[in-house]
Amino acid sequence: MNKTAICGLRAALVIVFLLILLALGALILVGNYFYTFALDPNAKGGFGSAAGIVDSEYTRWLLKDSRDVSLISDDGLELHAYRVDGSVHHRYAVLCHGYQNNATGMASYGKHLFDLGYTVLLPDARGHGESEGDYIGMGWPERRDVVRWCQQLIAEDPEAEIVLYGVSMGAATVMMASGEADLPVQVRCVIEDCGYTSVWDEFSGQLKELFGLPPFPVLNAADLVCRIRAGYSITEASALRQVERSVTPTLFIHGEEDTFVPFWMLEELYQAASCEKEKLAVPGAAHAESAAVAPKLYWPAVDAFLARHMA
Repeated sequence: MNKTAICGLRAALVIVFLLILLALGALILVGNYFYTFALDPNAKGGFGSAAGIVDSEYTRWLLKDSRDVSLISDDGLELHAYRVDGSVHHRYAVLCHGYQNNATGMASYGKHLFDLGYTVLLPDARGHGESEGDYIGMGWPERRDVVRWCQQLIAEDPEAEIVLYGVSMGAATVMMASGEADLPVQVRCVIEDCGYTSVWDEFSGQLKELFGLPPFPVLNAADLVCRIRAGYSITEASALRQVERSVTPTLFIHGEEDTFVPFWMLEELYQAASCEKEKLAVPGAAHAESAAVAPKLYWPAVDAFLARHMA
């Protein structure tokens, strides 16, 4: 090979190398943008919230009658929750709110359980409300926070019996917690309302809906950024895999008109669950609206499930 050919080959390799660097740089920029858009609690945008029934009457009740409690997470964050003590000893409900919401978004659910005698604990998820945190974990790191909240309740009351109850991201959170090997046996049951199968599935759907983009390579790039900035992978954040491991009785609820967390996810989660299980499909209900749209269907089903599994 003559010198001219060798120089031409070197120039071509340099160009290819530079193009690869540019492509990688572009992917990192795209991944960082999507991470900020979806998971930075301080950034404007995101996929929207509307997870939970926002009602000033219930919010006023919660803020008036509750007391503030706190917890230090496994990774050193100070987490906040509202606690309202109920009339029935040893019976507790931990209620988890949705994406870009806060604990007050679960006030109506908390009031219903409080009226049944439960002591209700409504945590602000990390990065939300009054809890510390600079990213939204979509339920995956939060699952460990839920385990810690349960452990704290049990340390105060060894006879505690606990129900985990979540809506939307909160529903994914309690499902993910249900598959943890160290979830206390005092957690008697789980109620999940419109939770997603996995963060990957949910983000894939939102990418297509909002931007008309496929998951590859955007989610792959975002996953890399998530690993670096938040310390967890989008690919591991799966409620589907966690309910396969769960031994805690679970009630799966979903609105039939839900397109934000698609209704088809209900059946996938229900079929995957290895625990004792029940399901409720609510006609006419969009995302996180089941309790509001059909209270005469919703609450009797919830109450009957609780009666079967809480002493």
